[in-house]
Parts: sequence; C-alpha cells; structure tokens
Amino acid sequence: MSRFPWTEAMRFGLGTLRLPPAAFWAMTPRELAAAHAGLTGRGATAPLDRTALEKLMAAHPDGGGNAGRV
Repeated sequence: MSRFPWTEAMRFGLGTLRLPPAAFWAMTPRELAAAHAGLTGRGATAPLDRTALEKLMAAHPDGGGNAGRV
C-alpha cells in the first residue's frame, strides 16, 4: 500500500486552490480529489445521451413544470 502524497496534496490545496489551512485540513482526501478532478477535468464523465437524460427526468420529475420558479 502506498502512502498518501501529503506534500502534493498540501501544495495543491494550499497553493493552487488557495484554501485557508482550516478549510484544507477539514477536507477529506476524496473531497480534495474531487476538487483536483474539477480543476483539471480528469475523471470527468461524458455528457448524458438523450435516452439517459429522459430516464433521469422520468425518475426525478420536477413537480409539474415549476422548475426554476422561486
């Protein structure tokens, strides 16, 4: 098992993301990895195709066309 790359993680979190130390140390490694993926685009998934979008919309309806209304 390899060790967690703390030096690289701190460099990314504190340097690249410019997180305050308290915010950095409050993050889980998974949250830090997600921030890295979001910034670099690594691990991104392909957009939904039409069939997958329709299936998702059917599973989670917006409540009668009121989406986006405040």
